[in-house]
Amino acid sequence: MTEEKESLRKMIFPVFLMGCFFVVIDGFGLLMKNFFQPTFEDAGNPVNIVYIFVIIIVMTVIILIIARYWKKQVIKVIILGAIGYTAFFIFWPLIFSVLSNDLASFILAVVFAVVLVIALYKYPEWYVIDVCGVIVGAGAIAIFGISLSVLLVIILLVVLAVYDAISVYKTKHMIDLADTVMDLKLPVLLVVPKIWKYSLIKETKSLKEKLKDNEERDAFFMGLGDIVMPGMLVVAVYQNIPNGLPVALSVLAGTLVGFLVLMTFVIKGKPQAGLPLLCGGAILGYLISSYVFFGSLVGLGISF
Repeated sequence: MTEEKESLRKMIFPVFLMGCFFVVIDGFGLLMKNFFQPTFEDAGNPVNIVYIFVIIIVMTVIILIIARYWKKQVIKVIILGAIGYTAFFIFWPLIFSVLSNDLASFILAVVFAVVLVIALYKYPEWYVIDVCGVIVGAGAIAIFGISLSVLLVIILLVVLAVYDAISVYKTKHMIDLADTVMDLKLPVLLVVPKIWKYSLIKETKSLKEKLKDNEERDAFFMGLGDIVMPGMLVVAVYQNIPNGLPVALSVLAGTLVGFLVLMTFVIKGKPQAGLPLLCGGAILGYLISSYVFFGSLVGLGISF
């Protein structure tokens, strides 16, 4: 019993830090939203979420096929390229807002994106990956949050939550994907060590091997998408509802409640589907606060 209490005590601070990522990334997303242009012309077009979901499925299938039948390093090149491309489009408007010079902003954005990719390739330690996750995550939340209506974001979150549950508990291909990402030290997850001397670079055992051996992991891992997806609703609510900051903050609070519930399962050492609880908490945060602050569901374009 004493060992169990000591183990739980060691997990409190890492869980707190992981929760802070939600606040930091969502907060940066809200601050950055005015620097970007919407990805879709019509934020309320249902086809938009079809595009997003198809892209997610196709990329997952491609990564799993390459990991099984080809060289895994190809995956690293593809994802690092995508990270660099995304980082460039995040850095460019931010730098331009300071310099007001298009050419200089373009060049510096390229330089910063290249430096980020080189750092990830040469030294993919957990804190380098976390810094990249904050930058890319906040940018993705801002861009997609202003590109989709509140209703479409909610529909997308429900669909992705169901997909996440199926892929973790039924087909289990999300565990294979997580294994590949961890093995290649790719920046599509966030890492919070449980011990001070933890090194992701020196991590040799795969997630499946540790689960098989019932071995405790020395760090918490969370997919970047687990923060980005509910974070999109935070920005979408703030973007589409006049004086919607209280509702946006309530969405974040609901996400954190879902995160705390999720952590009660995660600390037992088994991989869990994050989106059902995280997205569920975010949606409940919107539903409850919308009625509390406005007396109806606002921002949907329809009355309830």
